[in-house]
Amino acid sequence: MAREPRTLWSGVSFFFMMICLSISLFFILSEYSRWLAAHDVVIGILILLFVLAIGCMLMFPAALIVMFFIEGIKVIKHEGVKPSNLLSMLFSILLYVYLSVWPMIGNLRKNTLSTMLYVIISFSAVYVLSLMAMYSLSAILNLIHLKKNRNADYIVVLGSGIIGKKVTPLLAARIERGMELLYSNPNAVLIMSGGQGLGEDIPESVAMAAYAVGKGVDAERIIMEQKSVSTEENLLFSRKLMDKEAPKIVIVTTAYHVFRALILAKQQGLKCVGFGAKTKWYFTLNALIREFVGYLRLTWKKHALVIGIVASIVVATNIAGWLR
Repeated sequence: MAREPRTLWSGVSFFFMMICLSISLFFILSEYSRWLAAHDVVIGILILLFVLAIGCMLMFPAALIVMFFIEGIKVIKHEGVKPSNLLSMLFSILLYVYLSVWPMIGNLRKNTLSTMLYVIISFSAVYVLSLMAMYSLSAILNLIHLKKNRNADYIVVLGSGIIGKKVTPLLAARIERGMELLYSNPNAVLIMSGGQGLGEDIPESVAMAAYAVGKGVDAERIIMEQKSVSTEENLLFSRKLMDKEAPKIVIVTTAYHVFRALILAKQQGLKCVGFGAKTKWYFTLNALIREFVGYLRLTWKKHALVIGIVASIVVATNIAGWLR
């Protein structure tokens, strides 16, 4: 995390740290087994905690399916039926099929070819689900900050669309977060980043700046970036407005979007940290899947290579079996 938190290795290393911690605790308990045996209350508490942990592990997949399905219904109810709003519900359905139906398909396989396909598809599903888990964990770790004062030179607030000239609640939350950080970084300048899109009467950054000024921010501490229409362009064009050689940059966006924005910044060579603005819970789950899909679009080559290597090994092993 200290060297470079903007990769999935932050989540992977944290996960293995927790595994090592669990193993260490197991050996510590073993070391003091005689003492524990003499204290029935402590033994009872440990057994209760163990049963709860096992119960949570067993119930987690079912809880995940139900949670994503219910939240998917809420998204559709509040945001309407659109492909991007169906991701949460689709994920819950696919997870149910994978956990409940797919094992039965595996039991029905009768020949080497179907076995081979089953193994390859199963590995691909487990690999993508593991990636998603590590992506989510890395995203959470990148949202944790012990202090708001980062001696920042620039605080870049990423746009998210406006209605006519009006700032949406989601964008307002980003601006409020940017203002909060501006007050904690007295030498910083606020960069409102966003161009003019379809259905917008003015560039997003103009509406964002007007909102901030209306909330008491000094207009001289605001810079407007008015050309960008994507997160990549938000970062690229905002950097061109900075007049320092190696500026300290803080990126502000909605919490679920921070990690992918940081990955894009890393690809552009920008050193920065990200702070997240809150949004509604039901929307966050659906948006998190969309962000993960966006991450896969950025990195699909290396993940396709991993799956391709495993698939090649499976195919080669089966061909060797046939030749025997």
